[in-house]
Amino acid sequence: MFAPLALHRYAVMAAVEEISDSLLRLKEGSLHPALHRMEEAGWIRAAWKTKDNGRRKQFASEEARWVAVSGAMQRVLKLV
Repeated sequence: MFAPLALHRYAVMAAVEEISDSLLRLKEGSLHPALHRMEEAGWIRAAWKTKDNGRRKQFASEEARWVAVSGAMQRVLKLV
């Protein structure tokens, strides 16, 4: 069993690349849907964190994009 870690998505990509001796390189477009499926399966827990530093607008934009992409991926996966 792994110890709980709090990792940012970029840290996850870097860890996978480092652990695999650079044989595996993840792109954000493939990482996000995979993380979402892992969360739905109960394998991981995720939480959005925001800071009051003027990034709320960007966060809202990224969140909207995430909802759209994850919804599209769910529709595609249902057909497979």
